[in-house]
Amino acid sequence: MPATDIRKDLEGKVALVTGATRNQGRAYAVMLARNGCRGVAIHHHGEHSHSEAEETAAEIRRLGGDALLVSADLARVSDVTKLFDAVDSRFGQLDIVVNTVGKVVKKPFVEITEDDFDQSFMVNTKAAFFCMQEAAKRISDNGRIISIGTTLQAATTGMYAVYAGSKAPLEHFTRALAKEIGGRGVTVNTVAPGPLNTSFFYPAETEHSTAFLKGMSVQNRLGEIDEITPIIEFLAGPGSGWVTAQTLFVNGGFIAR
Repeated sequence: MPATDIRKDLEGKVALVTGATRNQGRAYAVMLARNGCRGVAIHHHGEHSHSEAEETAAEIRRLGGDALLVSADLARVSDVTKLFDAVDSRFGQLDIVVNTVGKVVKKPFVEITEDDFDQSFMVNTKAAFFCMQEAAKRISDNGRIISIGTTLQAATTGMYAVYAGSKAPLEHFTRALAKEIGGRGVTVNTVAPGPLNTSFFYPAETEHSTAFLKGMSVQNRLGEIDEITPIIEFLAGPGSGWVTAQTLFVNGGFIAR
């Protein structure tokens, strides 16, 4: 990316992006660096994702930012604390948190196992909650907390009960936390994308279901990450101070039918 594309809207800020090794997480981490964040902490889970985290870090450094890689299992509260401690130790501040971690289970309601249920709620609900909690304790005044939900939270469609159900609490977490810390100028929002053309989407889908989900958009297609990134960019930036306690559905007119 040419140096002329580097902006300064977030100059001096420090951001943490969970699940920043690929797809949405990587795009948002790189966007934050492009907008001038002096430091971006990249969360990844385990050594298997370390090389992908390094690729994200290399792009951030190329843009002039300082990248910190932290491995943590966010289903463990002690690891969430470790993650935020590492950011504090390296940068001494935290201004923006973007929660992107997620897990999809697609099954008929009657086939969802106890393990499916537990794993989904550990990743989609518990991890997000305790990251938001830790962010609330540490984030600077006028900071930004953004969580990634799913458009399926508001859809009447089968097969995604435990995925959508475990993402739905983000709306309530968001409203409560926004109310509690809004006096410091901190905004808290959820972004709920529609189906996106990413490696996160395809493993749970077939050719038939992909075509069906495309048809639920008014443009008969999947979305692209670069169509969600500007929303995250706005919410992370200085112009979004009056937008808080919201769930923003960005889904190409997704119609539940």
